[in-house]
Amino acid sequence: MKIRSATFQISATDLASCPVSDRPEFAFIGRSNVGKSSLLNLLAGGKALAKVSATPGHTQLINFFSMDNAWSLVDLPGYGFAKAFKAVRDRFPEMIADYLSARTNLACVFVLIDSRHTPQQIDLDFVQWLMDGGTPLALVFTKTDKSTANHVKKNIELFEEKISGSGRELPVVFTSSAKTKEGRSEMLAFIEKTLGCQ
Repeated sequence: MKIRSATFQISATDLASCPVSDRPEFAFIGRSNVGKSSLLNLLAGGKALAKVSATPGHTQLINFFSMDNAWSLVDLPGYGFAKAFKAVRDRFPEMIADYLSARTNLACVFVLIDSRHTPQQIDLDFVQWLMDGGTPLALVFTKTDKSTANHVKKNIELFEEKISGSGRELPVVFTSSAKTKEGRSEMLAFIEKTLGCQ
């Protein structure tokens, strides 16, 4: 897949204010400071879709971008630095839970996870929540250029082991680096394939 155009559509404050559209939507979400903005700009071919900030939690709204007038890329707010996890809705705005559980044209949620770290409970619980709700998702382990390949591989295996107890099929896994452009072609190919199945 080649991205020829990427334009901002709208920012929404809740599910009701999301644009009326039948285009497939691919949403991206992760903990703050996971490298989401850099990844979105990488996928868009260097176009500055998302603002890269040194301050985590820059995204506060649901931001929609039209990609080649065929599908939408959705930038969701991060779900914070929580050390203890009580309930998913306590860790990110209700609008995000509503979007993820009720948006009918949501084709896939890409959950971004920092590949440098062993599985974090908030990531595990969030992914489990999506799986329990039957939300289509894929895992993207970011910042792979900052660790050895073996370290990244081990952390991915640990994460998969943690979520495998549900008996459900494990999500597709991608590795990415905004610096080396790793994962861009694979994620775009996945999106293209998913679009073909719509």
